[in-house]
Amino acid sequence: MLLFRTPIPDDWLPKILAHLPEVLVDHAHLERKAATSALNLEKFRQLHSRVHELNAIAIEELQHFELVLGLLRERGIPLNEPKPSPWIRGLMRAIRPGIQGQVIDHLVVCSLIEGRSCEKFQLLAQALAPIDPALSRFYAGLVESEGNHYASYLIMARHIDLEETDRRLDWFLDLEAELTRQGNPEPMLH
Repeated sequence: MLLFRTPIPDDWLPKILAHLPEVLVDHAHLERKAATSALNLEKFRQLHSRVHELNAIAIEELQHFELVLGLLRERGIPLNEPKPSPWIRGLMRAIRPGIQGQVIDHLVVCSLIEGRSCEKFQLLAQALAPIDPALSRFYAGLVESEGNHYASYLIMARHIDLEETDRRLDWFLDLEAELTRQGNPEPMLH
């Protein structure tokens, strides 16, 4: 697994557990956006040979979106408007323009998002086990998929340019740590 340079803030998990309905809505929107990101990457010629793999990621993310929508229905939680994540926005704003830089940066950012999701879903599954076993199993069931997506995006970037990907990964890991330390007052997954 990717070695992040700062841990998840201590206040994250208690905030999430205290606001599960809002977090589930946030999660639904994150899955939808993840599917869209995978599809948007298909426009880059460097990834034309990976379209099948990107489609598979998009389909899986849409399946997760549908699962979260099902949880919202079961729990009587309306799907409200998405709230922007300062962490994701900070990462996305750092993507360079220009085809080669843009595609590598976008893949690295997607990898980081999936890696943090994997880490956070593991923590959430453990914490939910005694209080909401069904939701705990749901989050535990997503961990492997998130880890696979993290690896897939990083492999795709390295296939384009190994040295540039590792250089940009190093740079983005510093930015990710800075954004993580800034925290988020909202009860959001990221």
